[in-house]
Amino acid sequence: MKITKAIWFALASLALMGAAAWAADDSAGAIQPLSLRLRRLVESEPGSDQWRQEERVTQWDPRGTAAVICDMWDKHWCQGATARVGEMAPRMNQVIAELRRRGVLIIHCPSETMAFYRDTPGRRLAQGAPKIDLQAIMQQCLPRQPQIEPPLPIDDSDGGCDDTPRCQEGQWPPYPWSRQIATLQVENGDAITDNAEAYYLMRQRGITNVMVMGVHENMCVLGRPFSIRQMVKLGQNVTLIRDLTDTMYNSRRRPWVDHFTGTDLVCWHIEKYWCPTIASDQILGGRPFHFAADTKPPRTFQNHVKVPNAEGH
Repeated sequence: MKITKAIWFALASLALMGAAAWAADDSAGAIQPLSLRLRRLVESEPGSDQWRQEERVTQWDPRGTAAVICDMWDKHWCQGATARVGEMAPRMNQVIAELRRRGVLIIHCPSETMAFYRDTPGRRLAQGAPKIDLQAIMQQCLPRQPQIEPPLPIDDSDGGCDDTPRCQEGQWPPYPWSRQIATLQVENGDAITDNAEAYYLMRQRGITNVMVMGVHENMCVLGRPFSIRQMVKLGQNVTLIRDLTDTMYNSRRRPWVDHFTGTDLVCWHIEKYWCPTIASDQILGGRPFHFAADTKPPRTFQNHVKVPNAEGH
């Protein structure tokens, strides 16, 4: 049976279309590394307390990376803290969506709210990770160790509320928060936990890179069992997304700087002693997130305000 030229043309076209589709699928399936500029403060000489800022460009495999969202609750006992979480959450959700799209494991960690997520797929995913019997893993918040750890550059002993009048910290439980803020979407494949299950998941999947975002730098972001100090102590490669975080700092306390400068001081403390930082524009492009109330020119470590003395001068 003879095949006409028209049929031959149709068959050839279909073959070309199939090859193009296969090539597109293959390209889409290729894992693109995360190109990151890790920023740290490095001491010029040990013990000199003279620091310089350095950036190092590195590539992280998304399949070996987890993004930890720390305590982005629906409500905080401090009204200002609640408002800043709400302002930051849309940008954070965009970052989470992009990281998820690129193959990063998303771990939502809204502490003390696991009852809300009981029996959800994300909660079951975290609970199903094989446990690891390591003494180094803390199940609760890792307490500060003032004998061996550098002190924070801010005084947060009053709880850190910067509102006027200051909000009253209550007795817990019950907690003011009941879930993660709804702006942050939880999708299939995300995990939900508030304890060492986060690390169990990482070990199960061979994840050694951890991006941390959320609140608050001087408290939960440093101290939770799924967050910076614990992950560093367990040997993970950790970075903080510095524009998607906040502090609990009252500007009427030492070192008597505005709230956002206080956040920068804690960020620089983390860059000195714990881990490097990145900004969300490295994930999304555009500009880093900026709180509307932070109206001062951008601060850098080189030009930041001089920390006042004990009298506030």
